[in-house]
Amino acid sequence: MLTAKSFNLSTKCMTPIPTQTTTPLIKSSKLKEGQSKGFIVGGTNLFIVRHQGKVVAYLNSCPHRKIPLQCLPNQFLDFDKQFIRCSNHAALFTIEHGLCISGPCNHQSLTRVKVEEYDDQIYCTIPPA
Repeated sequence: MLTAKSFNLSTKCMTPIPTQTTTPLIKSSKLKEGQSKGFIVGGTNLFIVRHQGKVVAYLNSCPHRKIPLQCLPNQFLDFDKQFIRCSNHAALFTIEHGLCISGPCNHQSLTRVKVEEYDDQIYCTIPPA
């Protein structure tokens, strides 16, 4: 195995890379089609949505004012459950890409969070700060 010592490199000059942590959020069966749910994981405010059978996740922060999107718990979608809606500015974002299509942050996007679903569980991976 090659190491820093193999190349006469000092490990003191290397920047450690923080590891990403994968965190279980909720059982897959608890998030039905058209539902959204918010979480705080290690100080990171995020939400997930099940749309067209897939789960997507974003930071819970409007790109316009950097404030949470929802006023009521777990209410991230518009009435028809076709768009993510900022309840503060009525901005609409596509669920698939988080792109704002209407509102003061038009053409800006929500920040995506890596999410995986397996073994009847939904997991997210928060990048290190």
